[in-house]
Amino acid sequence: QVQVVESGGGSVQAGGSLRLSCAASAVTISRRCMGWFRQAPGKEREVVAVIYEASSSPYYAASVKGRFTISQDSAKNTVYLQMNSLKPEDTAMYHCAAADYWGFCLRPDQYKYWGQGTQVTVSS
Repeated sequence: QVQVVESGGGSVQAGGSLRLSCAASAVTISRRCMGWFRQAPGKEREVVAVIYEASSSPYYAASVKGRFTISQDSAKNTVYLQMNSLKPEDTAMYHCAAADYWGFCLRPDQYKYWGQGTQVTVSS
């Protein structure tokens, strides 16, 4: 059974850092889109960062570019999201997701496997 499990969320003050982890089981993270999405209360789920092709640079939402870094460790079958210079507007539930293919996959409906999410709260 495919599982995607996030960890690493928490509460930090503005300007702080967190590192989220996404461990996948029964599915390899290589050669497929792996993405981080977030959803704040009352808002739609939005893409944060995506690894979508081995030869391309990751995609970042404009709101996090320069502050967040997505990476993966194939040996551990884990994807990470390093979040620096956090802002109160980064407060949300963060979800990791895996698609069934490579491609320019930035929409939530392109992803098949989702984790339960990990809460990130940034106070001012």
